[in-house]
Amino acid sequence: MRMYDIIMKKRNGGELTREEIRFFIEGYTGGEIPDYQVSALMMAIYFQKMTEAETLALTMAMADSGDRLDLTGIHGIKVDKHSTGGVGDKTSLALAPMVAACGIPVAKMSGRGLGHTGGTIDKLESFPGFTTSLTTQQFIENVNRIGIAIMGQTADLAPADKKLYALRDVTATVDNMSLIASSIMSKKLAAGADAIVLDVKTGSGAFMKEESDARALAEEMVGIGKNAGRKTIAVISDMDQPLGYAVGNALEVKEAIETLMGRGPADFLELCLSLGSQMLIAGGKARGESEARQMLEAVIADGSALEKLAEFAEAQGSCREAVYRPELLPKAQIIRPVLSQASGYVDHIVCDEVGICSLLLGGGRETKESEIDLSVGLVLCKKAGDYVREGEALAMLHANDEGRADAAEKRYLAACRISDAPPRKNPFIKAVIA
Repeated sequence: MRMYDIIMKKRNGGELTREEIRFFIEGYTGGEIPDYQVSALMMAIYFQKMTEAETLALTMAMADSGDRLDLTGIHGIKVDKHSTGGVGDKTSLALAPMVAACGIPVAKMSGRGLGHTGGTIDKLESFPGFTTSLTTQQFIENVNRIGIAIMGQTADLAPADKKLYALRDVTATVDNMSLIASSIMSKKLAAGADAIVLDVKTGSGAFMKEESDARALAEEMVGIGKNAGRKTIAVISDMDQPLGYAVGNALEVKEAIETLMGRGPADFLELCLSLGSQMLIAGGKARGESEARQMLEAVIADGSALEKLAEFAEAQGSCREAVYRPELLPKAQIIRPVLSQASGYVDHIVCDEVGICSLLLGGGRETKESEIDLSVGLVLCKKAGDYVREGEALAMLHANDEGRADAAEKRYLAACRISDAPPRKNPFIKAVIA
């Protein structure tokens, strides 16, 4: 078998076999096939697309390219959740304790943020002493003991995907539905969950700007999961403005805690209830959405979800007190308003620009080596549809540097569109695909 023949076959519109796909994935991961040949194949795939069978074969080959996490030692049905990323997306911080409090074990691998999208691990490290550097044995023991554990992604989990993504990123071949879906699902399958719930974002702050593209990606991933023998559900949710009000690591942790105390933003709570319901159904704890929502609302009302977050923080090196006293989390030295330059309705907030504001303040990474400031970010005072008067605060900046705050303020004002009439309200949850 030759890589040259595989490239030519796909270039000419042929369908690659499972064996051909495994040959190039194994050869590339092992360093036997050079970048320039795989680049040529990626470009051929970009233009000729992949069939359902090819996409599944690529996903499974990448999932098998390294270690698979063995979660058989964890009691019960393991349900994983994955988000395609957005601004202010602190969902795992509240959702995982809610689901765990309902009796579904949460064994999750998460990553760090890069660019304008935040990472779950960075947010969790706002808790003093918190660590995600767990051994597999500690990971499994924590889930069996308290129902929840989150660890960092290991280098040996789907290494082919990591190598392939880095190549696609510099060869303009990222934007292909099969390549995106196989990248996400290879890691999820290798992570060992019995069922997978996907939060597919759409809007100005999401990777998929158009709802039709988000739906196509969701259907592709659900199809892969089904063909791989895993129960997979996708929820398509709005990311045309930040989720909730807080954007920035410690600020988002505080908002997640507020939500578990029953005082969370309506859109964030709705997403947690929607995703959590699908997780409870997939895990066999509820027969339908109505029952699942009642269970999730109950663990917020009786405080058991908040207590689960405290147990989780303590088990991974922090202290329970930081959950019940959020003022112990990192705080910025400068808090100042972004004042509206006009009166009217907030028509639109360019969501990814808000993420860049947080990045400018020091709350995100421009490169993997960048140090982040956990205390900085923004808290929105007005969202789309709200009325604002000239001179009234659109948002509060949390900063540790006046120059950074000036740059973020200018960017935020440019990201907010004010109009005379309220905008049309679109549904927050667009669809559920199972």
